[in-house]
Amino acid sequence: MGPKVSIIIPFYNCAFVDQAIKSALNQTYENVEVIVVDDGSTSHTAKIESFKDKIVYIRKENGGTATAINTGLFTATGEYIAWLSSDDYFVPEKISKQLNFMKQRNIDASFTNFDYINKDNQVLIPWCCKRFSNLEEVYNAYLTYNAINGCTILIKKKIFDEIGIFSPDFRYTHDYEMWFRMLVNGYEIHYYDEALTKFRSHEKSGTSRYQNEMREEMKTIEFHYRPLLQKYINKSQSNPSQD
Repeated sequence: MGPKVSIIIPFYNCAFVDQAIKSALNQTYENVEVIVVDDGSTSHTAKIESFKDKIVYIRKENGGTATAINTGLFTATGEYIAWLSSDDYFVPEKISKQLNFMKQRNIDASFTNFDYINKDNQVLIPWCCKRFSNLEEVYNAYLTYNAINGCTILIKKKIFDEIGIFSPDFRYTHDYEMWFRMLVNGYEIHYYDEALTKFRSHEKSGTSRYQNEMREEMKTIEFHYRPLLQKYINKSQSNPSQD
């Protein structure tokens, strides 16, 4: 049996949580633990009941997605961490394919492409993410936009031990800050060219409801990290042996 992968599902009043949990439990890769962190939900909690004997269930006071993911990180016993929003879902081969890609190349963090779906699971836009040819393209992308969908990542847990957990200061863009933090500190995030996650668009999603708040947080993150990232890229280009 291969290394354990902990799949963390933060949940707050989401009608699609049962689909997320089912997709995590139905992975073709067997050595997974599914951790559902209920961030003080007041609705749709009944959808979790039938899974409670198969998952690690934690209920906490509402504090935002970053605090829920961090609670999952503190609980996780896996060598690798995957994060799945409660309104999205994984294809069955997500963990096995991505982990195999990482082990073959001896890398500690990766992300993949994804399909954009609606509330009825119909694909609106297939392969929504830009397809990257190399790591340099990933770094350069972060000089202009957020290239990584957080629910496509697979990361060795030791990285969070080394650079810290998600920042609750960024309620809506904590993942954006984390990927910047990793990149500027030399933690490479490699792209695997498969669409292994279904990312859902619906009227109650955080992405739909909090656009203004997200933009403000992103400005703060970019102001801090982009000069650091440019400096890191320049240094890497002048010292290619350090890549």
